[in-house]
Amino acid sequence: MLIRDAEVRAGKRADVRLAAGLIAEIGDLPPRPGEAVIDASGGALLPGLHDHHIHLAGLAVRAASLPCGPPEVNTPEQLAAQLRRPGTGWIRGIGYHESVMGLPDAAALDRLVPDRPIRIQHRSGRLWLLNSPALAELLARAEPPPGLDRATGHLFDEDRWLQAALAGHPPDFGQVSAELARCGVTGATDMTPRNDPAMAAHFTRQMESGALLQHCLLAGEAALADAPAGPWRLGPAKLHLHEATFPAFDDAVTFVAAAHHRQRAAAVHCVSEIELVFALAVLEEAGALPGDRIEHASIAAPELVARIAALGLAVVTQPHFVGERGDRYLADVEPRHHPDLYRLGSLIAAGVPLAGGSDAPFAGADPWEAMAAAVSRRTRTGKVIGAGESLTPEQALALYLADPADLARPRRIAPGAIADLCLLDRPWAAARGALSSSAVCATFVAGRLVHHRIDQPPA
Repeated sequence: MLIRDAEVRAGKRADVRLAAGLIAEIGDLPPRPGEAVIDASGGALLPGLHDHHIHLAGLAVRAASLPCGPPEVNTPEQLAAQLRRPGTGWIRGIGYHESVMGLPDAAALDRLVPDRPIRIQHRSGRLWLLNSPALAELLARAEPPPGLDRATGHLFDEDRWLQAALAGHPPDFGQVSAELARCGVTGATDMTPRNDPAMAAHFTRQMESGALLQHCLLAGEAALADAPAGPWRLGPAKLHLHEATFPAFDDAVTFVAAAHHRQRAAAVHCVSEIELVFALAVLEEAGALPGDRIEHASIAAPELVARIAALGLAVVTQPHFVGERGDRYLADVEPRHHPDLYRLGSLIAAGVPLAGGSDAPFAGADPWEAMAAAVSRRTRTGKVIGAGESLTPEQALALYLADPADLARPRRIAPGAIADLCLLDRPWAAARGALSSSAVCATFVAGRLVHHRIDQPPA
C-alpha cells in the first residue's frame, strides 16, 4: 500500500510505502501497478497511538452497564432513577462513587430496587455493592469467598469468584477494538491485575479471529508468564495496592523480586500518597530494574517525584482524570495535595519516562481527550489543577507514542518500523490547536487498514 503526500514530520511531506507489515520506503514514490493508494492530502501521519493502561474486558462489558456515579449520577435520587429500569434479571452498575450516597449496604440498595438482583462496581474497580436478591442468587450458586461481607453485601477483590458464580465468560472485544481504531489506537497494554493463562487464551482467540485489531501487551498475575505463547506480548507483573489492605511488606518485595527473576518488570498501582510511599519502599528493597513502572501516581509530592526518578522508574498516568474527576478531587483531596494531582510536566522535567493510559472502563477511552486535558489541566467546571504541570500538544501526543516495551523510547515514522500508523485529515499545525479524535481519518495496524473514515474517499 502507498500513502501519498503525507506530512511525516512538521512541514515535510512525502509518500510512504507499506509492505510486509513494515514501513518499506519514504520519499517521492510512484505507485506500482496494482498497488493500493491512499491520498493523505498533506494530513499528518503519526505512529499509531498506544494505550498504556486499559482493561479491555471491562471496557467491552461497559455497554451493558449503567453509569452509577459522577458526572451522570450525583444523588441518591438520581441513582434510584438510574436503577429503576423496566426489565427483569440482573442490573449491572459501574463507576459508583461514595459521594452519591456513601457505601450503601444491601438493605439500602433494596430500598432502591427490591425485586431485581443488583451489582454495582465502585469506580476503583475493587469493590462490588450487592443488594439482597443479588446476595441470595450468588450464594445459592457458590460458597461465600473471603472478600464477601454478607452483612453489608460488599464484595471486595473477588471478581474471579463473581465471574464463576455467574457462569460468566470473557466478552468479545470486537466493538471496543473498532472504537479504539477509530481514535487511531494501534496497541494496548491490558493492565487487569487478574490476567492469567485462561485470560491470555481468550486474548489469543480474539486476536487470531480478527475481533481484536490492536497489538497487545498483557500485564497481570505472576502465573501469566506460564501461559502458552500467543500473538500478544508478556507485560509487567501487576501489584495492585490498596491502602486499606496493604500486603505484608516482605510479600510485596518477594512478588517484585520473583518477577525480576523471570526477567519481567513490575507495575505497581498507586492512587494515594501512602500507596506510592509503600511502592517506592518495596522497589528500593527489591531493587528496581529497567521497565519497572508506577501506575497512576495520582498524588506525587516533589520528594516522591525525586525518588521515582532516582529509581529509574517510569510512570503511566491518566491526564484526563483531571478533566473527568477534577472537581471531585478538589472537594475530596486535601488542599495541600492539589498541586500533586496527576503530575505531568514535573515528572518529565525530572527525567521520568512518562506514558499515557486511559484506565478504561473506569474513564473514557479516547486518547485525544486525554491529550487535550494534559494541555489544559481544566476540570469540567473550568477550574485549573496544577497549571505548571501542563504539557505542550507535542508532549501530550508523545504520551501515546512511547514504545510499550520501553517507555523511554519514542516510536517514529521511519523505514523498517512496524507500520502501525494514524493518519489525520489535517497537518499537525492545525491538529495541535484542537486535539480531537475527529481528525483521525485512517488507522493501520502492521500495514493493514483497520479504520477508514467514511467521509474520506477510498484509495
